[in-house]
Amino acid sequence: MRIGELARLTGTTPRALRYYEEQGLLRPGRRQSGYRDYPPQAEHTVRHIQLLLSAGLGTATIAEILPCVPDGATVLAPKCPELLDGLARERARITETMAGLAAARNVLDRIIGA
Repeated sequence: MRIGELARLTGTTPRALRYYEEQGLLRPGRRQSGYRDYPPQAEHTVRHIQLLLSAGLGTATIAEILPCVPDGATVLAPKCPELLDGLARERARITETMAGLAAARNVLDRIIGA
């Protein structure tokens, strides 16, 4: 499929898809005309990328995770156990950040309520 169709199916933009390609997250083929040609499973890959980005992961980390996701999987379930420790550390970092933000919000609540 071409870039516009993949963008439409995944609710993203062609620009984002080109960025994912630049980051090594997508590897489309090329038609004789030079247009990108995405395989059907690219839709699932893009959805996984979007999910991982929404979780706060960077593209370098996502590039490590994607090869561990079964082809065509609709649920992100890494098949590389060595990644689970890294994901657990990232989750702990996010939890710590959330606690810090909650504390900051509580200070603001006290100031506003004063």
